[in-house]
Amino acid sequence: MKRAKPQKTARSEFPVNISHPEKVFWPDDGYTKGDLARYYQEIFPKLEPYVDDRILSMERCPDGILGSCFYQKEMPKGMPAGTPSKRIKHVGKSAEYTNYVVGGSLATQLALVNLGCIAVHVAGTRASSGRKPDWVCFDLDPQSGKFSDSAQAAVVMKEALDTLKLTSYAKTSGSRGVHIFIPIRLGPDADEVLSFAQAVVARVAAAHPKDLTVEHSIAARGQRVYLDPFRNGFGQTVVAPYSVRRRPKAPFSTPLEWSELKPSLDPADFNLDNYQKRLKRADPWKDFFKDRQSLKTATLLLKKL
Repeated sequence: MKRAKPQKTARSEFPVNISHPEKVFWPDDGYTKGDLARYYQEIFPKLEPYVDDRILSMERCPDGILGSCFYQKEMPKGMPAGTPSKRIKHVGKSAEYTNYVVGGSLATQLALVNLGCIAVHVAGTRASSGRKPDWVCFDLDPQSGKFSDSAQAAVVMKEALDTLKLTSYAKTSGSRGVHIFIPIRLGPDADEVLSFAQAVVARVAAAHPKDLTVEHSIAARGQRVYLDPFRNGFGQTVVAPYSVRRRPKAPFSTPLEWSELKPSLDPADFNLDNYQKRLKRADPWKDFFKDRQSLKTATLLLKKL
């Protein structure tokens, strides 16, 4: 439902300056830049564990969802003084580096909003852990465009991960897909984690060739769900839990109980209009980082299947 009038936002409401908070970012819904900043300010205690000390990439949409957007990895000059950053050398290049923004503070998050960042894109590694991720991520992308297909594929993936004795967590991508995360103990290099993820999806897709695929060619995927393991590559990112998406109704990537993940679920039902209702519920991912697991047993089991 379109708002009759965007809510006014006092600049002093936030710990950093939000320029033009009245600017409408979602024309059909009436949500403003100030509404987005307010959302991140209120949700930040939930978001913080997934951005703390974590390398971020920016998707900047200064004119909202209908304007042009661009990706940026180098930390811009407009960030507050003292914003944490991580200098990373480019692979295969002798003298080129990128200074990435490192998440973890509300001021950093709101400064990104001020620059037009709607979504929060996070790496699987933290600034302090080098090339060692602390989660495995599977991105389930339905080529049909139907969330229901993603939901059904996620159940198949969970069964496979259960067989490997891995505790997994699901969330909406905020769009048409589902993300499945596995919290892991530090140890394996990003390349090892990626290889593990590729082996898992290859095995699952081979067992369900009519519905699931790992085909790189979009044309070859047909209407199947693409099981994407490549979010696990070093430097690759995925939208964080609670990240808002550049989509109609301003949905956010919502952590779910597995019992909630049904084909009838509409990801857009979790949005800027009702997020406070979601905050009042028990956090389905509250034990996420307590459930860090070793990949050693799962790797051995996978080889035996």
